[in-house]
Amino acid sequence: MKPWLAALLCTLALFAPGRNACAETNVEVVATDPPGSVVTLGRNQNFYLHLRYHSDVPTHIWAEPYFQGQRARAGSNPSHVYPAGEGEALGWFFLFDPGMQVDEVRIRAGDGTTRGTHEIARHAVSITGGSEPATTTAPPWVTALLAENERLDREERAAADAEPVSMGVITFFNGFMLTMYAFGLLGLGGPAWGLWRWRGIWRVVAAVPAAAVAWVILSLFIDTARDPTSHNLWPFEILLAGAGSMGWMLVALLLRKLLRARGS
Repeated sequence: MKPWLAALLCTLALFAPGRNACAETNVEVVATDPPGSVVTLGRNQNFYLHLRYHSDVPTHIWAEPYFQGQRARAGSNPSHVYPAGEGEALGWFFLFDPGMQVDEVRIRAGDGTTRGTHEIARHAVSITGGSEPATTTAPPWVTALLAENERLDREERAAADAEPVSMGVITFFNGFMLTMYAFGLLGLGGPAWGLWRWRGIWRVVAAVPAAAVAWVILSLFIDTARDPTSHNLWPFEILLAGAGSMGWMLVALLLRKLLRARGS
């Protein structure tokens, strides 16, 4: 093909739907651990794939287990961005339950989006999840590639920490936190209003969400005083407690008005 024609085709491919025809990624399975075409995994044992790739562009690579055309219930590897050119990658997965089966591993590569990620290879293998502990040791290539993955993790975390936070992210985070505080205040304020205004059984109705939200907030203070990492998702705990309290009070308010209207 003439150079000018190849350049023209590549330029046109940039505007075509689907994958860029000028950017190719190839992956081959070099080895597996455990080895062989018929494998029984130990309990909580990973199945590793030693991959060798060639890509025209930086890419992610994933290895995912399938059985009879359906994705198996398994956890599989995340992926770093592998640089363009040739290199090695590590794919892995583990089965959730003993007795689960896998008859092939499908390897995908791309940028992680639906349009930009494609299946590029399949590896036929018969895998059964076992219930006994694994007794084999990992081969050197698994150890080396795991260490390389850890190094890439550290580099990516360092790069993310060094990157300045945009004003949009700061605004979103501050708005999110203010929303959580608002839910907490409303979750307490609504029942407090009911305790002040209502009498009889309705005061008991208002006391239920007040006690629930107060308990959530108190437990956050007590638990984090003992272990600062015990409630890493505390904003969502306040969100759920506040939303539940507000929903309770809204239903109670509507029910109270309905009963009063029928009685009048």
